[in-house]
Amino acid sequence: MKTTARILAVSLVVALPVAGQYVGIASAMPGMGGAPASSALAAPEGHEAGSQIAGKVVETMSSGGYTYALLENKGVKTWVAMPETTVVVGQELVFEGGAEMWNFKSKSLGRTFEKIMFCSAPVKMSGSDKEGKMAGKFSVGSDIVVAASEKIKVEKAAGANAYTVAEIHEKSAGLDKKQVVVRGKVVKVSAGIMDKNWIHVQDGSGDAKAKTNNLVVTTQDMAKVGDVVTVTGTLYKDKDFGGGYKYGVIVEDATVKQ
Repeated sequence: MKTTARILAVSLVVALPVAGQYVGIASAMPGMGGAPASSALAAPEGHEAGSQIAGKVVETMSSGGYTYALLENKGVKTWVAMPETTVVVGQELVFEGGAEMWNFKSKSLGRTFEKIMFCSAPVKMSGSDKEGKMAGKFSVGSDIVVAASEKIKVEKAAGANAYTVAEIHEKSAGLDKKQVVVRGKVVKVSAGIMDKNWIHVQDGSGDAKAKTNNLVVTTQDMAKVGDVVTVTGTLYKDKDFGGGYKYGVIVEDATVKQ
């Protein structure tokens, strides 16, 4: 049963960043290439595979598309890594299990973690007294961080290739590998990942539950959260970058202008 539990724990993580790159679980296992045997994944001590991991954030940082957080729970401290997420010191985070890695070296951070849990996005986040209600206003999922209560309404761009975010999703098959123009509000920016800046824009169209209200854009340009921008780039349908970076719709090599 313990062997089965460990296999289940490992299967929770689709890919892990090793020395700043992304590798499959198989290559991170001892004797199967990739990370050395000392970096083997196993069910964490003190946790059954699939059990919740929870604690208060006492230290956090982001690098290479991942957010690292040191959680403290009843005096026990545990490092966790998750897809890049906005968290603050003092928040309470809850994860539905994960996989533990020993002697993990992060090239982008320049440090080695004696042991660290790799998890999916937190299933629950609650704010701290220091941050007041702000921490609780953020929703985490599908790699989007935006004030949940904000109502976005941006006028559609003009021109023959102009579309709303919802239209981009709806017409993605016919627009595959074609130039599109979209105007929207920046709700998230992840800079310097795979030599690109990843910008999420929304214009108020689409359905959040169906995930048709958000558009991911890659660009060499830069914008900040809250900017209203016009994006011009090539649309790709079902683009797979590997390492878990797969998008049903994405606009690549875009110019981003206010």
